[in-house]
Amino acid sequence: MHADVLTRWLPEAIRACYLIAALLFILGLKRMSSPRTARGGVVWAGVGMLLAVLATLLLPGMHHLGLIVLGIAVAGGLAWWSGKRVAMTDMPQMVALYNGMGGGAAAAIGVFELVGAARVAAMGGVDAMAPAALVLAVLGVLIGAVSFSGSLIAFAKLQGWMDRRFVFPGQQVFNVLILLLAVVLGGVLIFAPPAMAVIAGFLLAALAFGLLMTLPIGGADMPVVISLYNALTGLAVAFEGFVLQNEAMIIAGTVVGAAGTLLTQLMAKAMNRSLGNVLFGSFGAAAGEAQAIDGAQKEIEAPDAAVMMAYAERVVIVPGYGMAVAQAQHKIWEFAHQLIERGVKVRFAIHPVAGRMPGHMNVLLAEAGVPYDLIVDMEDVNPEFPNTDVVLVIGANDVVNPVAKTDPASPIYGMPVLDVVAAKQAIVIKRGRGKGFAGIENALFYADNTRMLFGDGQAMAAQLVSELKSLDA
Repeated sequence: MHADVLTRWLPEAIRACYLIAALLFILGLKRMSSPRTARGGVVWAGVGMLLAVLATLLLPGMHHLGLIVLGIAVAGGLAWWSGKRVAMTDMPQMVALYNGMGGGAAAAIGVFELVGAARVAAMGGVDAMAPAALVLAVLGVLIGAVSFSGSLIAFAKLQGWMDRRFVFPGQQVFNVLILLLAVVLGGVLIFAPPAMAVIAGFLLAALAFGLLMTLPIGGADMPVVISLYNALTGLAVAFEGFVLQNEAMIIAGTVVGAAGTLLTQLMAKAMNRSLGNVLFGSFGAAAGEAQAIDGAQKEIEAPDAAVMMAYAERVVIVPGYGMAVAQAQHKIWEFAHQLIERGVKVRFAIHPVAGRMPGHMNVLLAEAGVPYDLIVDMEDVNPEFPNTDVVLVIGANDVVNPVAKTDPASPIYGMPVLDVVAAKQAIVIKRGRGKGFAGIENALFYADNTRMLFGDGQAMAAQLVSELKSLDA
């Protein structure tokens, strides 16, 4: 009697768990939209995922539970270990890698289902998969494989293992042909009995398209790419959820896909690029020969820089990836706090694509304890630069480069940038005279109102703190 009751109510209990998990996913995502509640949002979503996984393990007919639990334990342990050890500067690479793994897992599920259908067809069976499930399996493999291979290229570029851009004549035409090949082979799988050779060719074509689509993308556009592949992974997971008739996968994939799509649109807007250009454009390709930059970089010493800001009325600090590399966010906040105590109005200006992924700088500043009300977005701070006495740029490069507005031949032309050049004075902390991630010279560094404070970001920030204290001694 008890076994009958359990068999009868267990599926309903599992669906209820999926519903609760979906609610936690949505509420968690909502809380992630604000830095104040983001940490709690991550916890809520994590609890939802744990509930969904535990409920799935209780599904009737589940096999190899021991292997599944072992796999979860090993993978979870590795993820916990790597997540604890990874530096904040390497977090974009980890996000790209883990996102790719999600897309690859979705593609693997679809391939497994297609192989099963091919085996049934080879033995003369019929109705191996419902037509709708077959279509969704093919779409899941295509999208998941593109996300997987593309994310690996993004990871390699962010990690510095390969060139930032790789182009060759006729590249876009070749890419389209590979995509058409994948679509044609996917159509064959849908309208003809699945065959192993066709499945293999389809998977390889999809993987190749992901690689080829990402190779020409410049490093400065990686935030857009990461957001795009995040959306594709969510979509692939949702499709494979329909194939497996798993509500948790459908809901989680849909939420991730929708959020990733919105974020991609926001990032593309921040880069002043259409979504079509994100998908098929050769990012970072210049339209011609860039304009020459006149003038020379003018150096300043830390004591003079500290005095300039100590007696300023308004100071804006612009952080970039270099600050993350130097781990200077804590010293920069200490310096800013000292300025505030002296009566200086200090704000932190964040470009939407500063760093290597969306929100990278916000996380760093939050880690250092910078109050949220001191952090302003590009649209809000740009009109204030003409009335700003000093702008301190630490580690930012391409997002403050004025050629984005003045040089049509520049790779970043048309990208909205922080108008630091319009400020009364600008001080740039930079390790050396190298170029930014886009690989171009920054006209701001040669401007008449800009002074360069060369040195390691954390060391220079510490020296500014020391010099400021000496003024009050």
